[in-house]
Parts: sequence; structure tokens; C-alpha cells
Amino acid sequence: MSLNVATTHPLHALQAGHLLRPVRAVSRRSSSWDRTGGNHDWFSVGAGETVTLMEHDGPGCVTHFYAAMIMPRITDYRDAIIRCYWEGSSVPSVEVPLGDFFGLSHARIREFSSQMMAVNPGYGPSHGLNCYFPMPFSEHALITLENRGTETLGGPHGALWFHVDYDVYAEPVPDDTLHFHAQFRQELTTEAIGDTPNQTLHDAVNLTGADNYVALEAEGRGHMVGLHLQVNNKGGGWYGEGDDMVFLDGATWPPNIHGTGTEEIFGGGACPNVEYSSAYTGFHMIESPDFAGLTGMYRWYVHDPIRFERSIRWTLEHGHANNFANGYASVAYWYQDPVATRQPSLPSRTDLLPPLDDRYEDLYERMIQTARRARENGDPLALLRFDELGSAFYRGEWDKTERLLGDFA
Repeated sequence: MSLNVATTHPLHALQAGHLLRPVRAVSRRSSSWDRTGGNHDWFSVGAGETVTLMEHDGPGCVTHFYAAMIMPRITDYRDAIIRCYWEGSSVPSVEVPLGDFFGLSHARIREFSSQMMAVNPGYGPSHGLNCYFPMPFSEHALITLENRGTETLGGPHGALWFHVDYDVYAEPVPDDTLHFHAQFRQELTTEAIGDTPNQTLHDAVNLTGADNYVALEAEGRGHMVGLHLQVNNKGGGWYGEGDDMVFLDGATWPPNIHGTGTEEIFGGGACPNVEYSSAYTGFHMIESPDFAGLTGMYRWYVHDPIRFERSIRWTLEHGHANNFANGYASVAYWYQDPVATRQPSLPSRTDLLPPLDDRYEDLYERMIQTARRARENGDPLALLRFDELGSAFYRGEWDKTERLLGDFA
């Protein structure tokens, strides 16, 4: 008796085995290179302007998206809006502030390296933002950036560097290919439900999920692949007793997926108070070890996507039984078919502004003047010290920034 067993060469089973075989594709890049042949390899995006970062007709797939600025206003990371349109749709499949899209919580810099996103260091006040989610398209792709701010993006340099790397295909993409989507949502202050507001442990119950924070609502067939969650813990104390509850394909109660607390979603032990990041999970921003203030976390559902046939509603309690009055913001990432025909409206520019210290404007102007003096004087030691200053400022470490500026005086 003989068995017909399909065999695959061991080379093809290697982790990067796909690199060992030719494919019918050609690589392209849309970038901010200087079309005159000079070295002004950036775009200047003025107040109220929208620029095209990438546009292509025909089948292809975005493979890498990169952006960087030097000494931007912190608010630039919320004023710049990324939109991606697939197949000629007038509704953006992606509509997210620049910083939030790349994993910057509350527009604060935290350097981290993960499977799908990375924020890499440059010289103190500059950082490289990277996204590796594949974004396929069959007929047309358009990626734009709008500046909703009152000044040119990129601070005193007025510069945005970007790369959109993509492949173009000789053949149509398969008919069942799903399209990449990302959705930003925000509640400036959630409503504390019940008689024990902002208390970590209590006996209330939640048997509906009706008052949960909603990070994603979508209709179609696909799977959720990522979440970037941000919390402004105004109530103080541990806020993370809230469970994730995911309702799929029209389910009501109980949810199809029910968690056991917020930190579990992001792979942490109980009540994380130290920042961490890994390939698929991270609590990459923790402003205070007592849990107060700003936090940020990410979860990439790459190995365990949340699959749905008709719809998905991803929700999270804000405290157990929704008893915390805190600020929440999020970006949900997912693939679906068909392309989304509606998305929630972005908050106003004012509501999107990140929480900032009262000293922010003064510290920013002093930092710019300090940088100019250090450059004009050509003092290498001062330039080296400015690297530490820039890092502190963009992390939102205001007291440290004040002290370092005093050292330059």
C-alpha cells in the first residue's frame, strides 16, 4: 500500500523560507525625497493642508510605513491625521491620528520594538515611527495625511519624513483578500456607574456590558488583529479590574469572549507598575508607579486573531462594573471584507489635544532656543546634553525637562 503524502522541501519550512523563492512582484516606495535632487527630503505640511503620501492603481500591498519629525510640537502627533482609502472608496478604512496609529500613547514618546509596530530612537527630539501591518489592495490605494493644527507640522524645521514601501503584483489579488482597517475612539471621561466610584474592589455586578468602553464596532467578515489602549487614570489607584467583553456576530449576553481584567489582555502580571514591551504585548507607558495619570498598552492578535463572520463589538469595562471615571482612547486594527462603508467621526481637534502640563508651551519654546544656541556655538558637549533634554521633554517628564533646561542657563 502506498500513501500519497504531499512533500515540501525543508527550505520552505524555515522561518524566513519565503525569501528563498521568487515571486511575481516588484517593490516600490513612495517617500518624501527631494524631487529637485537636493537634500530637502521632507514634506512641509502647513496648517489645514492635506498631502498624499502614496497612491497607486492596480493590485499591490503596503509592507512598511515609516514617519519621522525633528523637534515637533507634542500636539503634532494628534494634529496629523492618517487616512487610508482602498479600492476607490470615499470612506477611509484607516482614520487615526499619526502618533496613536504608531503606538504613541497620549502623544508621549516611548521607544519600543514589537512585531507590528516600533518606535525607534534618533537624536533626542526625533524618533522613527514604523508600522509593519500588511495592507493589500486590488485596484487602488490612497494614503493621505491631514494637518489639523494651526502651525506647519514638525516644529521649527517644518518637516515630515516618510516612506510607504509596497509591492505591486503582476496578477490580481485573490478575491477573498481582506483589507486593513484602523479605528480611533475616545471618551474624555467615562461615567462612573454605581455607588462606589473609583474604588478598585467592590461587589457590584455587570451582566450586560452596556456601559463598557467600546474600542471597535464593525460589520463584515474578518478578524481583529490589534489594540492600542490609552488610559488617563484621573481617579487614582488601580483602575484595571475592568474585563474585556467581545460580542461577535450580533451576540448580546453573554459575550463570546470574556476576560478577567485589563492587564491580562496585554500579557502582564497583576497591576503592572513598570513599563515593558515585547513582540505582541506591552504596557509601554506607565507615568506613575502608583497607577495615577497616563498609561498606554498594546496587544497584537497575530497568532490569535479575533474572528467574526458578520460583526464585532470589542468592549472593556472601565473599572470593575464600570465604576471608574477615567479618560480612555484607543486604536483598533482589523482586516475585513467588504471595505468598511462607515467609520465613527473623529473627535474635534480640541478634544484630541493630549493632556499637557501647564508649563508645556514655555518649556517647548525654551527647548527650541537652547537647541539653537547649542548649534550656533558648536559645543559638542552641549549638543550631547541636549539629547537627554529632548528625550525627557517628549516623554512628558516635565520636572526633569525644567531641571535640564536650568543646567543650560
